[in-house]
Amino acid sequence: KQWYQRRVAITAGSDKTFLQQVFKTKQENKRRLAQYVADTCGITLNVGSMFDIQVKRIHEYKRQTLNLLHVITLYNRIKSNPNGEFVPRTVFFGGKAAPGYQTAKETVSLICHVANVINNDPVIGDKLKVVFLTNYRCSLAEIIMPAADLSEQISLAGTEASGTGNMKFMLNGALTIGTLDGANVEMAEEMGMENIFIFGMKVEDVSRLWADGYGTRRYLARLPELQLALSQIRAGLFNPAEPHKFSDFSDNLIANDRFCVIADYESYVKCQEGVSELYMDWIKWTEKCLVNIASSGKFSSDRTIREYADEIWDIKPVHVDLNPPKE
Repeated sequence: KQWYQRRVAITAGSDKTFLQQVFKTKQENKRRLAQYVADTCGITLNVGSMFDIQVKRIHEYKRQTLNLLHVITLYNRIKSNPNGEFVPRTVFFGGKAAPGYQTAKETVSLICHVANVINNDPVIGDKLKVVFLTNYRCSLAEIIMPAADLSEQISLAGTEASGTGNMKFMLNGALTIGTLDGANVEMAEEMGMENIFIFGMKVEDVSRLWADGYGTRRYLARLPELQLALSQIRAGLFNPAEPHKFSDFSDNLIANDRFCVIADYESYVKCQEGVSELYMDWIKWTEKCLVNIASSGKFSSDRTIREYADEIWDIKPVHVDLNPPKE
């Protein structure tokens, strides 16, 4: 039986000591990322908060905007009920884009403006923080991925060719919130649908939406929280020095929502509420982390090369005797 075909049975409460060790390791990795943020951004983070991370190329189909609209929704909920019960979150964004991609530049700028308002609001405190990690790169990913509690893989269904970052987060024990798109589909097959947070339209739903004539305003009419978030962006709440800076950004999303951010918003927010509810139970959360880790073997490059050799290249492995490494 090959190592990557394993399916370890992890039953609820089977080994609480081991779960505590996994939880402790995750907290240590979160402290390391928090220290990096303190050193480079000057932001003090609550390590006990959920580390909710979206790091990838900045592009409309990756839907960083959907994530940001959820952040603004959380901000508004806390502001309207400061003494309510909220699961603390630290939301991280990171990534790069083509230098001429104006919408990507505006997205990054808006994220940073929203972060500045939220992080300096005394009413919000440690309940919510937003961090944009600059110069995302492999060496930084080595700090980020082991620290992630939640991995954001939220591209519109049918637009993601595959994706590999989601697999790396999975291997490092992050739970995934995502659409049935790209490698999320294979990940769900390996770990089981009960161990991943799936939301939003499927590919066939997206096709039907456009065939029927997608209009954003019928969604906005029944989503007051989304209306509020978009109106705040348009009115300059997050950039009072230049109140009209993001007016076009908001208007364009309503007029030409190419990647169905508004159509998937309600499902996404509802799914995030389920994420918060589970995070309050560290044992159940950590059990699902373990299932993710234990189910990630299929995505090893060793398995991939072996499969290519057997099924495509029709070659056999050759044993090679190597000299011992030099002292």
